[in-house]
Amino acid sequence: MTMTNHDVLSVYAAMSELTNQMVAAANASDWEHLQDLEQRMNAHVAVLKVNEGMVRLEGEQRTRKATLIKQMLEDDRKVRDLITPWMAQLSRLINSAGTERRLVNAYGGV
Repeated sequence: MTMTNHDVLSVYAAMSELTNQMVAAANASDWEHLQDLEQRMNAHVAVLKVNEGMVRLEGEQRTRKATLIKQMLEDDRKVRDLITPWMAQLSRLINSAGTERRLVNAYGGV
């Protein structure tokens, strides 16, 4: 599939919309939806990896692409900021369960 300049910018615009939705999903702690959005994002990235090298953006199109990328990076930062506390809590739970299991194994159940 050969992509045009318009096609490339459309994919970047779709990716930018996905990252915006990812922020909303993370804000709502909707981790399953966030995962679905990440998979959709990965599909767009795969398309660009294969096809974007054949397209040359200049002027306004290049500026638009840069603007979309900056927005995606900002959204990604927001998602990471929202996910980090949840991941820390999950890590504590996993470590706590592991410690409990080791204690039960070492000293037996109550």
